[in-house]
Amino acid sequence: MTVESSGAGKRGDPMPSGAALRAASINKSFGAVVALHDVSMNLVPGEITGLVGDNGAGKSTLVKIISGVLRRDAGLIEFDGTPVNFGSPAEARASGIETVYQDLALVGNLTVWANLYLGRELITGPGYLNILDKQTMASNTREMLKQFQSNVPPMEAPVETLSGGQRQVISIARAAAWGSRLIIMDEPTAALGVAETRAVEEVILSLRRRGLSLLVISHNLDQIFRITDRIWVLRRGRMIGQRVTKETLPDEIVSMITGAATGVTGAN
Repeated sequence: MTVESSGAGKRGDPMPSGAALRAASINKSFGAVVALHDVSMNLVPGEITGLVGDNGAGKSTLVKIISGVLRRDAGLIEFDGTPVNFGSPAEARASGIETVYQDLALVGNLTVWANLYLGRELITGPGYLNILDKQTMASNTREMLKQFQSNVPPMEAPVETLSGGQRQVISIARAAAWGSRLIIMDEPTAALGVAETRAVEEVILSLRRRGLSLLVISHNLDQIFRITDRIWVLRRGRMIGQRVTKETLPDEIVSMITGAATGVTGAN
């Protein structure tokens, strides 16, 4: 698919086959402010896709539309070949789209296992008693986290006592644990140190090895070039283009972000 600076993918253009998620001609305004104008993109199954752009470019708005937080004004979204119009994040999660936000959405005073099972608690005993099956949830959580890190925190520890990297891994594990097919991550290593950043990046790469599709929003271009297969660039609410990561350089992506490059077309 060719993506031009005037808007990627006009309404009615055929979208590429085999995409995990396809967005075509997405528009979103907040009053007089146009947040997204004729935005199109597609995610290739089993790839890590990067989404970059300056503050206010429309990245968060696009992610919120994909994940069901916001309704689009116009346009089409297909997930696994089926048109979708999620009315809530719960509907998106039920379809296999999980989002890890920058604030992680963890409850600090709850335990590790309680956060991973938040909203999906297991019940044991007679139905009318609604007794939480804490032992099974703690055991399952431990096994889930072992898939991502060797140093698993105590299951009864409140997450507010853990390091930033440990909390991020819990959020990612929670997203991956429930049959997800697409995981969206918003600034997954913001405020983490070098060692914790690399550990979280390895978790992200491990999800790709499992065949999941991932969309990563990050201001860290070094990170984008380390972990992604493809990069899409938003500028002022318009999709400027895409590049295969191994076929481009940071200077080109910076030019696309800032507008120094003109007439940019996408790379298939």
